[in-house]
Amino acid sequence: MKPTKKISKTFIGFLIASIFIWLLITFSKEYTTVINFPVEYVKIEQNKLLQEVPLKEIGISVKASGFKLVGAKINPIKIQLNASNLQRKSISKFYFLPKYQVNNIQKQLTSKIVLQEILQDTIYLNLGVLASKKVPLKPNFDINYHIGYDLINDILIDPDSVIISGPENQINNIKFLNTNSLVLNDVRSDFNNTLEVIKPKNADKLKIDISDIKVFGKVEKFTEGSFKVPFEIKNLPKEVSLTSLAKEVEVVFVVALSNFNKVNAFSFKIECDYAISEKNNLGYLIPKIVEKPDFLKSYRVLPAKIDFLIQK
Repeated sequence: MKPTKKISKTFIGFLIASIFIWLLITFSKEYTTVINFPVEYVKIEQNKLLQEVPLKEIGISVKASGFKLVGAKINPIKIQLNASNLQRKSISKFYFLPKYQVNNIQKQLTSKIVLQEILQDTIYLNLGVLASKKVPLKPNFDINYHIGYDLINDILIDPDSVIISGPENQINNIKFLNTNSLVLNDVRSDFNNTLEVIKPKNADKLKIDISDIKVFGKVEKFTEGSFKVPFEIKNLPKEVSLTSLAKEVEVVFVVALSNFNKVNAFSFKIECDYAISEKNNLGYLIPKIVEKPDFLKSYRVLPAKIDFLIQK
């Protein structure tokens, strides 16, 4: 069995020291290489917004020691590009030449890193005019009320519209904004909820002046009532003698319990237009409610037709 040769600690130490010295000499030398630096665009006119994501990084040829270059590649600084002096190529497309910002970029580079060349010849920006307008809100309600209960008035939305602002091409086609859904079940009392305003898809630059709204609903128990009400016949020629087979009709209505005692037979006015029956060659009159309380939830007239006889 052959004896195992051991590597001496002195040799290992010498090897490590040699590698260290080699690295020190190598990285102390100057090199030229290309580094991709992230960029941000500053000094864009206040009335304009980016409509598309612009170039995120630019390649720059730089010269520096190996140590400086390694650090710059591992943790590249973000370069600010001045977008205040742009040239127009089309309605929304603008551009600038980075070569005119060499001094500005050099000042931002880490000490002892020298800018040699900017690889991007031209940088394009898609800019839209900043516009704003007022649009209505369209909440989505899914509300189920307990039997016999309902809203006494329409749901109140506060506010019912919002101001949106952003690139003109993004807001031109927006007619309204939605909110998240309000889902309530077995409702028998007033409700007060907050809903979030939903930003449309593909409108990342859109700004909304408020983020949520309040919705209020006044809920009450409803009941049914009815009254016998006489009716009038209008547009009856003087030479026509008409006898109706009924002198009054029944008005059936649904009203909030708190308003029930405000309703009586005198709250309604019923008319039958003879001209309509004559024009359509009908042998009956059609009763129609022409006056009623505004707070009724629903109403109907019974019977819907009144037979009559013409006496000659």
